[in-house]
Amino acid sequence: MVDIKTIFAPKDMTQGTPWKRIVEFTIPMLIGNVAQQLYNTADSIIVGRYIGDNALAAVGSASPVLNLLLVLFVGVAVGAGIMVSQYFGAQDRENLSRTIGTCITLTAITSVGIMIIGPLVSRPLLVYLKTPPSILDWCADYLNVFFLGISGFAFYNILAGVLRGLGDSFSALVFLLISTALNVGLDILFVARFGMGVPGVALATVLAQGISAIFCLFKLLKMKDSFDLNWSMLKLNKKHSLNLIRLGLPSGLTQAVFSLAMIVVQSLTNSFGEMVIAANVIVMRVDGFAMMPNFSFGSAMTTFTGQNIGANRLDRVEQGTKVGTKIAVIVSAIITILLLIFGKHLMNVFTDTAELVDLSMHMMRILAVGYIAMAITQCLSGVMRGAGDTITPMWISLITVVFLRVPIAYGIAYLTRSELYPTGRPESTFISLLISWTLGAIITTVYYKKGTWRDKGLNKREKVHDL
Repeated sequence: MVDIKTIFAPKDMTQGTPWKRIVEFTIPMLIGNVAQQLYNTADSIIVGRYIGDNALAAVGSASPVLNLLLVLFVGVAVGAGIMVSQYFGAQDRENLSRTIGTCITLTAITSVGIMIIGPLVSRPLLVYLKTPPSILDWCADYLNVFFLGISGFAFYNILAGVLRGLGDSFSALVFLLISTALNVGLDILFVARFGMGVPGVALATVLAQGISAIFCLFKLLKMKDSFDLNWSMLKLNKKHSLNLIRLGLPSGLTQAVFSLAMIVVQSLTNSFGEMVIAANVIVMRVDGFAMMPNFSFGSAMTTFTGQNIGANRLDRVEQGTKVGTKIAVIVSAIITILLLIFGKHLMNVFTDTAELVDLSMHMMRILAVGYIAMAITQCLSGVMRGAGDTITPMWISLITVVFLRVPIAYGIAYLTRSELYPTGRPESTFISLLISWTLGAIITTVYYKKGTWRDKGLNKREKVHDL
């Protein structure tokens, strides 16, 4: 009989067969990531069905701006996961407790900042991006509601990151499934029943994420056997704050780079018109599901590496990296094949417009093979981050996104201008993405093999500092 307490307990990934520990952690992560993606997908389906294709385009055009202003939380969450996993692996209760307390306090401070800054800059950014006037108001309303309710999103991501750092991906999954069901229900209620339109979609999402955050906090308060969470631990600690920034800032900057690139590319996408914008939204929603295994294995490798680096088990890290990456590549290859066979049926979920479905499927075929390359990138980047090397994945992202994807997208668009396509062919944005994914996998593999990530652990840094 399965022990429920064991399922919900922190997991020591320094013991047992590496591939089993990785898969045990990845499966709940994968289901949870799929549920997370359902937030956005439910928004898109309900908006497309009940409001129309222009409203669908509005949600999609708002996403890059939203992502840009959320990078602070992404960075803190990554830094938290790395520190928690390494201190947990080292069985360092004091530092583990102070790390978790510092995460909570920093999240509260940054949430207030985003609530103030977000609504002030959202509309000017949308205007700067040449968002079509037909969807501008909807985009602005969607963003403003989301920013005002940002604390739920922020605390869920940070606290779920702490739980995963402790090896407990199952609790985060359960809480997310509950809030996902609530999100879908509220979407239908606010949009279909109350006619609140695009703002109703954003309101449903922030309420559901807030409930996820509350569940995560209650779970952490019950983990007294692993760490202490009291008022004294909530005080900002200089050492842990600086480590969170050192480890999390590169990951946050990486996401900022992606978001800025998406904004720049979104400006190009907007020039192709509403139909291409809507197709881009649909492809990105399906793409979100296709990427879930890659992100899940990447997160699993971060926690696995962090705990074993903390326990000074580098042999297990190298063993786990090989088997974890192989499994991720196989899973990604299967998903790619399924997308090519059944992708059109997925597109039909979002819209009944045949032209839009065909255009979306055409773009998806361009991206499909790139998911295998991303499996390699995510796993090896996860290992480097788990070891404390968040700088290398950051600059690799800079190269592949800023210096490759954006120029290639605009270059192809410029070279393919014609009477039929005055601003260039819309495929340009997807071809550039495929190229950047492929080169990213090659560069990441080269730097993983160099091995400089092996000396980045917190325990080694602190021993050197003490000397």
